[in-house]
This record gives sequence, structure tokens and C-alpha cells, in this order.
Amino acid sequence: MTDDYRVLNKANWDERAPAHAASPDYDLHRYLTEPDFIGEVVRFDQPLLGDVRGLRVVHLQCHIGTDTLSLARLGANVTGLDFSSASLVQARQLAERTGAAIEFVEADVYDAESVLGAGQFDLVFTGIGALCWLPSIRRWAETVAGLLRPGGRLFLREGHPMLWATDEKHTDRLVLGYPYFELPEPMVFADEGTYVETDAEFTATTTHEWNHGLGEIVTAVLDAGLTLTGLTEHTSVPWNALPGQMFREPSGEWRLSEHPERLPLSYTLQAGKF
Repeated sequence: MTDDYRVLNKANWDERAPAHAASPDYDLHRYLTEPDFIGEVVRFDQPLLGDVRGLRVVHLQCHIGTDTLSLARLGANVTGLDFSSASLVQARQLAERTGAAIEFVEADVYDAESVLGAGQFDLVFTGIGALCWLPSIRRWAETVAGLLRPGGRLFLREGHPMLWATDEKHTDRLVLGYPYFELPEPMVFADEGTYVETDAEFTATTTHEWNHGLGEIVTAVLDAGLTLTGLTEHTSVPWNALPGQMFREPSGEWRLSEHPERLPLSYTLQAGKF
């Protein structure tokens, strides 16, 4: 496989990063004005994430660093990694303006072990909307295992592959329109917008994406030598993933308005290197 997907996807994220930082949906003003503010995603994670004080954490695919900063505010020693230079400009500015001691590294996620070193981290954290940009879930799991020290753990909360397989253009019913399982060839999208509120106009609109079935993800983690310690499916997700069919809760999470038990929207997977 060529690296064309990296070029296209990086151009897309580089262009969107400043718009995301300026959007009210990312709450940068609250990070800047409220020293104890923790973002909605990490707040949702906390009951399962537990105490991270003093842990050496790497946040893979960290984007503009809001969740990275939230982890640091929980007491972790955090490194953020992303392949988008424009995203890291925003992340470094946010850390500097809030006085957070966070290292941000520009690299592709598959290169994380060679760039950051093997066995360096107590916790690998990956958040919502990361895995769909990667063509091989097995290679990702091997990278995670390589980054962890003995006794370290993986914490992943992601959009559920059943949600990624659902066609959001249908606003009155649930329709499966995309692959559930990982395929060699990407799904190719051309989207002029983005997932946050913004007036910005974009030109780098083509992206390559992949879905990965839940069984494929679990198997990849196990085959990489990690031990599964938790798998929880959720009926909520932190964005309006199916417009016209969802409502937003006070927590910021979105759920199906009718019969939410029909569809898992996200999941939390935990694993350890024992």
C-alpha cells in the first residue's frame, strides 16, 4: 500500500486544525480560563480510566491537544503524538498558554515506537475518532504493545464499528451503508465540512478511511501480546453522529432519541501488558 492516504489525510487535518481550535465545540476558552477544566471526553472516561497521577502517558493521535491537556490536569506526565503539524501548533500553543508541561511529537502513529522508544509508557491513551484513519488495526496494536512497559496498559474509547458502518445521510432510520470489517482498500470520502461548528471553508476535502470490526480489534490486541481487561459498549458518543436521530445530554454525550438499545455508539477497551 502506498502512503497516499497519509498525504491526503494529513492535508485534511492540517487545514481543519485552526478551525477546530477556533470552534466553540472544542471549548478552548474554558481550558484557558478554568485551570481545573477537564474536557467532556476525558470526564466520561474517568470512571473506567481511574487514577493516572504520576503515570507516564502517551496520547496517540492527539490532534489539538485538548484531551492531552485534560490527562495532564489529572496528574499524568503526558506526551502527545500526531502526524498533523498544524494540529500540533495548536496543541503546543494551548499547553504554553495554560502552563502545562506536555511534550508534543510530530510523527505517524505507526512510527510511534521508533520515535518515542520501546517500553517507555505506563499508559497508552487513544480517544474517539482515531482508528478509522488507520489501514491496519494489527499494526496499530503492535505499536501500542511496543510502547508499553511491562505492567502498562492500553485505554481506548472509540466510536463503535457498528456506528461507523451506519450511513448518517439517512435521518429517519438506521441504515447500514459502509463496511463493518477492515478491507484492504479505503473508503474514500469528499466532505467539504467538518464535525464542529465553523464558518471556515476547506479545500483539502478528500480522505481515506477504514472501519475495523470489534472482533478484529480485540484479536489484534490479543495477538500483540496484551491481555484484555475490559470491554464496555456504550449507547452514547460525544458528537451528533446521526443527525436527526439523536439528542444531546447535559454531559455533552449524544444518544439515539428512539430506542437507544438498538445500536452501540462507542466502546471502551482496556488491555494490559502482563
